[in-house]
Amino acid sequence: MTEIKKDKESPGQVKIADEAIAIIAGAAALEIEGVVGMEGNLGDFAQVFGYRNLGKGVAVSIENGSATITLRVLLKFGYRVQDVSEAAQKRVKTAVETMTGLTATTVNINVTGILFNVHDDLQPRIKSIFSKKTNVETL
Repeated sequence: MTEIKKDKESPGQVKIADEAIAIIAGAAALEIEGVVGMEGNLGDFAQVFGYRNLGKGVAVSIENGSATITLRVLLKFGYRVQDVSEAAQKRVKTAVETMTGLTATTVNINVTGILFNVHDDLQPRIKSIFSKKTNVETL
């Protein structure tokens, strides 16, 4: 767990688990068009419809208030890998920094698969389900 710096008026300490940071990062990456899922999250039908861990496929390392985040993502065929990866890096960095106060010094994107035949109408529904489950607001 990482302790979040507090101000002098704070009545106690705040700690955030690496798993919570991983969930924030995973949810943020899924908001990017072309990102279909995280490695390890689409293998089971039940996971596609809301019963999955958004932190799966995400590794988080915290050192001196700086986060290094590595995501293993699955992309939809037809999207330019570099463009989608850069958009995901920026989105994850912004989400983690805004929601936790940590500095995301490194966001690594490992594209571990390209999925074909992903129905265009399914991807927004999947993202909507996961955003609601994690209460992630658009930052």
